[in-house]
Amino acid sequence: MELPKYHETFLPILETLNSAESFKSRELAVFVSDNYYSDLPDELLKQKTSSGANVLIDRILWGKSYLKMAKFVSYPKRGEVQITEKGKRALKKGFLTLQELQNDHDFINHRESVKTEKENDIDVDPIKVENASPQDLIDSGFSTIEKQVKSELLEKLKEIDPYYFEKVILILLKKMGYGDFVETSKSGDGGIDGIINEDKLGLEKIYTQAKRYNENKVREKDIRNFIGAMSGDTNKGVFITTSTFDDSAIKKAREAHHSIVLIDGAKLVDLMLQYNVGVQVKTFYEVKEVDNDFFEEE
Repeated sequence: MELPKYHETFLPILETLNSAESFKSRELAVFVSDNYYSDLPDELLKQKTSSGANVLIDRILWGKSYLKMAKFVSYPKRGEVQITEKGKRALKKGFLTLQELQNDHDFINHRESVKTEKENDIDVDPIKVENASPQDLIDSGFSTIEKQVKSELLEKLKEIDPYYFEKVILILLKKMGYGDFVETSKSGDGGIDGIINEDKLGLEKIYTQAKRYNENKVREKDIRNFIGAMSGDTNKGVFITTSTFDDSAIKKAREAHHSIVLIDGAKLVDLMLQYNVGVQVKTFYEVKEVDNDFFEEE
């Protein structure tokens, strides 16, 4: 006997969610563990990861996350999970494989939304376990976790209050080494959400505009309005969005006399991870190797 793989928990998760209006994430994992896998040996049920987490609970939570990416489940409130109509259809069908989920349109779109430019430029083949070195497996696992965190982070940004989103952007820029920032008033700001100091003395200013969009792209008109709102005391601006910029917006920013930096959703979550904004370190792993110098004879 062995513990189920994370994708083997898909149907138990959907069946559990179908029995109630919603579940807390942790309660869901415990319920699935207790009601579907309690007949497994204790040594399996008590198995821990190297960071101390319960392996089975961890796999169920990963199963839930993948179902969310493909919209088989949703998060109606913070920390809560709910089955969707799409999830109910899959449950009625009676099976849902990992390959089906990975080929699902919503899953593919979700992954594409957090791809970096580098990942878009390089066609990376999925890692094959039988041909992979231990280091390959570590790197692949770390990459998978990082993509999941970026995905969840982008979703959080799309859900928060638009005014708080503007503040998050200013906090990020401060973490990146810029000087103090000033939030503009919420009415009559003329398209400027914040002003940051490029230097500690505030001699050089950068204007910011933050658009929290779900699907809509930033268009040329938005860039044009942003440029128009920039006063004569600066020609530098940063336009940030949780979505993307259409071609005309990119062209307008590139051709402007002002220096305009565009940051889309994928780049935004990259920066937030890099500067630890909105995320926290879960655990550290030590990878050791033999110290050959230690065994050298004098």
